[in-house]
Amino acid sequence: MSSFIQTLNDAWQRANSLLCVGLDPEPSKFPGALANRSDAIFEFCRTIVDATAPYACAFKPQIAYFAAHRAEDQLEALIAHIHAHHPGLPVILDAKRGDIGSTAEQYAREAFERYAADAVTVNPYMGFDSIEPYLAHAGKGVIVLCRTSNPGGSDLQFLDTGGRPLYQVVAQLAAQKWNVGGQLGLVVGATFPKEIEVVRGIVGDMPLLIPGVGAQGGDVEATVRAGRTAAGTGMLINSSRAIIYAGKGDDYAQAAARAAQETRDKINAYR
Repeated sequence: MSSFIQTLNDAWQRANSLLCVGLDPEPSKFPGALANRSDAIFEFCRTIVDATAPYACAFKPQIAYFAAHRAEDQLEALIAHIHAHHPGLPVILDAKRGDIGSTAEQYAREAFERYAADAVTVNPYMGFDSIEPYLAHAGKGVIVLCRTSNPGGSDLQFLDTGGRPLYQVVAQLAAQKWNVGGQLGLVVGATFPKEIEVVRGIVGDMPLLIPGVGAQGGDVEATVRAGRTAAGTGMLINSSRAIIYAGKGDDYAQAAARAAQETRDKINAYR
Protein backbone atom coordinates (compact mmCIF):
# COMPACT_ATOMS: atom_id res chain seq x y z
CA MET A 1 0.00 0.00 0.00
CA SER A 2 1.36 3.40 -0.98
CA SER A 3 2.12 5.96 1.69
CA PHE A 4 0.34 9.30 1.83
CA ILE A 5 3.39 11.16 0.52
CA GLN A 6 3.87 8.72 -2.37
CA THR A 7 0.17 8.85 -3.27
CA LEU A 8 0.28 12.64 -3.19
CA ASN A 9 3.42 12.81 -5.34
CA ASP A 10 1.78 10.51 -7.88
CA ALA A 11 -1.43 12.56 -7.84
CA TRP A 12 0.45 15.82 -8.47
CA GLN A 13 2.08 14.29 -11.54
CA ARG A 14 -0.85 12.31 -12.90
CA ALA A 15 -3.50 15.02 -12.45
CA ASN A 16 -1.15 17.94 -13.21
CA SER A 17 -2.95 19.71 -10.38
CA LEU A 18 -2.19 21.26 -6.99
CA LEU A 19 -5.88 21.83 -6.22
CA CYS A 20 -7.34 20.26 -3.09
CA VAL A 21 -11.15 20.39 -3.05
CA GLY A 22 -12.54 21.00 0.43
CA LEU A 23 -15.83 19.34 1.30
CA ASP A 24 -17.78 21.48 3.80
CA PRO A 25 -21.39 20.38 3.27
CA GLU A 26 -24.06 22.72 4.65
CA PRO A 27 -27.56 21.37 3.89
CA SER A 28 -29.13 24.85 3.96
CA LYS A 29 -27.09 25.63 0.83
CA PHE A 30 -28.02 22.47 -1.08
CA PRO A 31 -30.11 22.70 -4.27
CA GLY A 32 -33.78 21.82 -4.11
CA ALA A 33 -33.34 18.42 -5.72
CA LEU A 34 -31.68 17.17 -2.53
CA ALA A 35 -34.34 18.49 -0.15
CA ASN A 36 -35.66 15.98 2.40
CA ARG A 37 -33.24 13.22 1.37
CA SER A 38 -31.83 11.32 4.32
CA ASP A 39 -28.54 10.89 2.44
CA ALA A 40 -28.41 14.47 1.14
CA ILE A 41 -24.94 15.18 2.56
CA PHE A 42 -23.43 12.08 0.99
CA GLU A 43 -25.18 12.64 -2.32
CA PHE A 44 -24.15 16.30 -2.52
CA CYS A 45 -20.51 15.52 -1.73
CA ARG A 46 -20.40 12.44 -3.97
CA THR A 47 -21.67 14.47 -6.91
CA ILE A 48 -19.14 17.23 -6.23
CA VAL A 49 -16.32 14.69 -5.94
CA ASP A 50 -17.21 12.94 -9.19
CA ALA A 51 -17.45 16.27 -11.01
CA THR A 52 -14.22 17.78 -9.70
CA ALA A 53 -11.96 14.71 -9.47
CA PRO A 54 -10.37 15.28 -12.92
CA TYR A 55 -9.04 18.64 -11.71
CA ALA A 56 -7.96 17.76 -8.15
CA CYS A 57 -4.95 16.24 -6.43
CA ALA A 58 -6.82 15.54 -3.15
CA PHE A 59 -10.06 15.98 -1.24
CA LYS A 60 -10.45 17.42 2.24
CA PRO A 61 -13.71 16.71 4.08
CA GLN A 62 -14.15 18.80 7.23
CA ILE A 63 -15.46 16.45 9.92
CA ALA A 64 -17.53 19.06 11.80
CA TYR A 65 -19.87 19.55 8.84
CA PHE A 66 -20.73 15.85 8.98
CA ALA A 67 -20.78 15.32 12.74
CA ALA A 68 -23.02 18.34 13.39
CA HIS A 69 -25.70 16.70 11.25
CA ARG A 70 -25.19 13.18 12.64
CA ALA A 71 -23.82 12.23 9.24
CA GLU A 72 -20.65 10.39 10.24
CA ASP A 73 -21.91 7.30 8.40
CA GLN A 74 -22.23 9.44 5.26
CA LEU A 75 -18.63 10.60 5.74
CA GLU A 76 -17.51 6.97 5.94
CA ALA A 77 -19.43 6.21 2.76
CA LEU A 78 -18.02 9.28 1.01
CA ILE A 79 -14.39 8.40 1.73
CA ALA A 80 -15.03 4.81 0.65
CA HIS A 81 -16.53 6.17 -2.58
CA ILE A 82 -13.50 8.35 -3.26
CA HIS A 83 -11.12 5.45 -2.74
CA ALA A 84 -13.21 3.09 -4.88
CA HIS A 85 -14.01 5.41 -7.78
CA HIS A 86 -11.07 7.83 -7.74
CA PRO A 87 -8.14 5.70 -6.59
CA GLY A 88 -4.93 7.61 -6.17
CA LEU A 89 -6.59 10.81 -4.93
CA PRO A 90 -5.74 11.06 -1.22
CA VAL A 91 -8.36 12.06 1.35
CA ILE A 92 -7.33 14.43 4.14
CA LEU A 93 -9.67 14.37 7.12
CA ASP A 94 -9.74 17.94 8.40
CA ALA A 95 -10.26 17.40 12.12
CA LYS A 96 -7.50 19.53 13.72
CA ARG A 97 -7.22 17.15 16.65
CA GLY A 98 -4.97 18.29 19.48
CA ASP A 99 -4.98 15.84 22.38
CA ILE A 100 -2.39 13.42 23.77
CA GLY A 101 -1.92 9.89 25.03
CA SER A 102 -4.72 7.35 24.82
CA THR A 103 -7.18 10.02 23.67
CA ALA A 104 -5.00 10.90 20.69
CA GLU A 105 -4.67 7.18 19.96
CA GLN A 106 -8.45 6.99 19.67
CA TYR A 107 -8.57 10.04 17.41
CA ALA A 108 -5.96 8.36 15.21
CA ARG A 109 -8.02 5.18 15.07
CA GLU A 110 -11.08 7.23 14.18
CA ALA A 111 -9.31 8.98 11.31
CA PHE A 112 -7.38 6.06 9.89
CA GLU A 113 -9.40 2.96 10.82
CA ARG A 114 -13.01 4.13 10.99
CA TYR A 115 -12.88 6.70 8.19
CA ALA A 116 -9.89 5.23 6.30
CA ALA A 117 -8.51 8.72 5.64
CA ASP A 118 -5.08 8.98 4.08
CA ALA A 119 -4.09 11.93 6.29
CA VAL A 120 -5.46 14.02 9.15
CA THR A 121 -4.88 17.57 10.36
CA VAL A 122 -3.59 17.99 13.92
CA ASN A 123 -2.89 20.86 16.32
CA PRO A 124 0.66 20.81 17.77
CA TYR A 125 -0.03 23.05 20.78
CA MET A 126 0.76 20.18 23.19
CA GLY A 127 3.99 19.32 21.40
CA PHE A 128 5.20 16.02 19.98
CA ASP A 129 2.91 14.11 22.34
CA SER A 130 -0.04 15.37 20.29
CA ILE A 131 1.47 14.06 17.03
CA GLU A 132 3.22 10.83 17.97
CA PRO A 133 0.11 8.60 18.30
CA TYR A 134 -0.78 9.25 14.65
CA LEU A 135 2.69 8.15 13.54
CA ALA A 136 1.94 4.63 14.75
CA HIS A 137 -0.20 4.25 11.62
CA ALA A 138 2.49 3.56 9.04
CA GLY A 139 2.14 5.43 5.78
CA LYS A 140 -0.61 7.74 6.98
CA GLY A 141 -0.15 11.48 6.66
CA VAL A 142 -0.17 13.95 9.56
CA ILE A 143 -0.62 17.59 8.60
CA VAL A 144 0.37 19.96 11.39
CA LEU A 145 -1.08 23.44 11.87
CA CYS A 146 1.73 25.95 11.43
CA ARG A 147 0.67 29.38 10.10
CA THR A 148 -3.09 29.42 9.78
CA SER A 149 -5.12 31.66 7.47
CA ASN A 150 -7.32 33.26 10.14
CA PRO A 151 -6.50 36.80 11.41
CA GLY A 152 -6.34 35.65 15.03
CA GLY A 153 -3.66 33.09 14.21
CA SER A 154 -1.08 35.79 14.87
CA ASP A 155 -2.12 35.93 18.53
CA LEU A 156 0.06 32.88 19.20
CA GLN A 157 1.83 31.99 15.96
CA PHE A 158 3.73 35.29 15.87
CA LEU A 159 4.87 35.21 19.48
CA ASP A 160 8.60 35.90 19.67
CA THR A 161 10.65 32.87 20.70
CA GLY A 162 14.19 34.11 21.00
CA GLY A 163 14.22 36.16 17.83
CA ARG A 164 11.84 34.26 15.59
CA PRO A 165 8.07 33.75 15.64
CA LEU A 166 6.58 30.57 17.03
CA TYR A 167 5.25 29.32 13.68
CA GLN A 168 8.84 29.06 12.42
CA VAL A 169 9.75 26.91 15.43
CA VAL A 170 6.81 24.63 14.64
CA ALA A 171 7.97 24.37 11.02
CA GLN A 172 11.50 23.44 12.05
CA LEU A 173 10.35 20.88 14.62
CA ALA A 174 8.00 19.30 12.08
CA ALA A 175 10.67 19.10 9.41
CA GLN A 176 13.51 17.82 11.59
CA LYS A 177 12.47 16.30 14.91
CA TRP A 178 8.87 15.17 14.46
CA ASN A 179 8.92 13.79 10.91
CA VAL A 180 10.15 10.36 11.96
CA GLY A 181 8.09 8.45 9.40
CA GLY A 182 8.50 10.97 6.60
CA GLN A 183 4.73 11.52 6.32
CA LEU A 184 4.29 14.98 7.83
CA GLY A 185 2.98 18.11 6.16
CA LEU A 186 2.14 21.61 7.37
CA VAL A 187 -0.86 23.93 7.15
CA VAL A 188 0.15 27.41 6.00
CA GLY A 189 -2.55 29.89 4.97
CA ALA A 190 -2.70 31.50 1.53
CA THR A 191 -3.51 34.81 3.22
CA PHE A 192 0.18 35.07 4.25
CA PRO A 193 2.34 34.41 1.15
CA LYS A 194 5.47 35.84 2.75
CA GLU A 195 5.17 33.33 5.55
CA ILE A 196 4.61 30.53 3.02
CA GLU A 197 7.97 31.43 1.48
CA VAL A 198 9.66 31.42 4.89
CA VAL A 199 8.17 28.03 5.78
CA ARG A 200 9.19 26.56 2.43
CA GLY A 201 12.73 27.65 3.13
CA ILE A 202 12.68 25.89 6.50
CA VAL A 203 11.04 22.60 5.53
CA GLY A 204 12.40 21.87 2.06
CA ASP A 205 10.03 19.78 -0.06
CA MET A 206 7.59 18.90 2.73
CA PRO A 207 4.00 19.23 1.48
CA LEU A 208 2.07 22.33 2.47
CA LEU A 209 -1.71 22.31 2.80
CA ILE A 210 -2.68 25.87 1.92
CA PRO A 211 -6.21 27.01 2.75
CA GLY A 212 -7.52 30.50 2.11
CA VAL A 213 -7.79 30.56 -1.70
CA GLY A 214 -11.29 31.36 -2.93
CA ALA A 215 -13.78 32.55 -0.33
CA GLN A 216 -11.04 33.78 2.03
CA GLY A 217 -9.41 35.84 -0.70
CA GLY A 218 -5.91 34.38 -0.85
CA ASP A 219 -3.87 35.45 -3.89
CA VAL A 220 -3.21 32.45 -6.17
CA GLU A 221 -0.16 33.87 -7.94
CA ALA A 222 1.54 34.98 -4.71
CA THR A 223 0.72 31.64 -3.08
CA VAL A 224 2.14 29.52 -5.89
CA ARG A 225 5.30 31.58 -6.30
CA ALA A 226 5.94 31.46 -2.55
CA GLY A 227 5.19 27.80 -1.93
CA ARG A 228 6.14 25.74 -4.96
CA THR A 229 9.08 23.37 -4.80
CA ALA A 230 11.81 23.17 -7.43
CA ALA A 231 9.68 20.52 -9.14
CA GLY A 232 6.71 22.88 -9.25
CA THR A 233 4.68 20.86 -6.75
CA GLY A 234 4.74 20.63 -2.94
CA MET A 235 1.36 22.24 -2.31
CA LEU A 236 -2.25 21.25 -1.75
CA ILE A 237 -3.99 24.55 -2.46
CA ASN A 238 -7.41 24.15 -0.92
CA SER A 239 -10.62 25.74 -2.08
CA SER A 240 -13.92 24.74 -0.50
CA ARG A 241 -16.89 27.10 -0.70
CA ALA A 242 -15.83 28.80 -3.94
CA ILE A 243 -16.02 25.41 -5.67
CA ILE A 244 -18.73 23.39 -3.98
CA TYR A 245 -21.20 26.30 -3.92
CA ALA A 246 -20.24 27.73 -7.32
CA GLY A 247 -23.75 26.89 -8.49
CA LYS A 248 -27.01 27.34 -6.62
CA GLY A 249 -29.33 25.25 -8.80
CA ASP A 250 -29.59 21.63 -9.82
CA ASP A 251 -26.61 22.09 -12.14
CA TYR A 252 -24.37 22.51 -9.09
CA ALA A 253 -22.06 19.67 -10.15
CA GLN A 254 -21.31 21.25 -13.52
CA ALA A 255 -20.74 24.61 -11.85
CA ALA A 256 -18.35 23.01 -9.35
CA ALA A 257 -16.47 21.29 -12.17
CA ARG A 258 -16.04 24.58 -14.01
CA ALA A 259 -14.84 26.34 -10.85
CA ALA A 260 -12.39 23.51 -10.09
CA GLN A 261 -11.01 23.54 -13.62
CA GLU A 262 -10.62 27.33 -13.58
CA THR A 263 -8.87 27.21 -10.20
CA ARG A 264 -6.53 24.41 -11.28
CA ASP A 265 -5.66 26.25 -14.50
CA LYS A 266 -5.03 29.50 -12.62
CA ILE A 267 -2.70 27.69 -10.23
CA ASN A 268 -0.88 25.98 -13.10
CA ALA A 269 -0.34 29.29 -14.87
CA TYR A 270 2.13 30.27 -12.12
CA ARG A 271 3.88 26.96 -11.50
